[in-house]
Amino acid sequence: MTWLETLHSNLRTVFGEDAKITQALNEITLEVPSEKWVDVCTTLRDHELLRFETCIDLCGVDYSAWKAPTYELASAVFPHRFAVVIHLLSLTHNWRLRVRAFNTDDEFPSISTLFPVWPTVNWFEREAFDLYGIVFEGHPDLRRILTDYGFIGHPFRKDFPISGYVEMRYDPEQKRVVYQPVTIEPREIVPRVVREDDYGVGR
Repeated sequence: MTWLETLHSNLRTVFGEDAKITQALNEITLEVPSEKWVDVCTTLRDHELLRFETCIDLCGVDYSAWKAPTYELASAVFPHRFAVVIHLLSLTHNWRLRVRAFNTDDEFPSISTLFPVWPTVNWFEREAFDLYGIVFEGHPDLRRILTDYGFIGHPFRKDFPISGYVEMRYDPEQKRVVYQPVTIEPREIVPRVVREDDYGVGR
């Protein structure tokens, strides 16, 4: 039995046959209801059959344009717009697991913090809050970590414009940095590729 089969079996034993487990590309993903996020993650850390002592990554995901031009088309595949995904490592058993929870409110995505379970998620959750606007309830210091203090919006959301909403520059007259509306014209640049009709044929 491979480690993937063993892990899959252990997850079924601990969480029951109804657990949402998928396997692809030699990776296992466990999908968790957001209201059970902390409880399930605590079990993943502490149960002797699992022992995921380390959370090596946490990120937000915006599924609003996932393989589809609009969220309405994608919603048939994914139940909600935003999700939180973590990657866990078991030092005891030497295996890895991906865990995902969807935020049930698309307008104000929020989920409980995992800081009490794995303190290493502190900055990861701040990053997901900064870039996606996902609020981690109970986080000890939830503030922006990558963007500027006065930044408006969340730049990794699919509806955030590439050029942003404001730009900043140093004003020599005021002798300080000032914010102003973006002065670049938004446009899409499509590269032109010119080739002969028979390019690559018979060569």
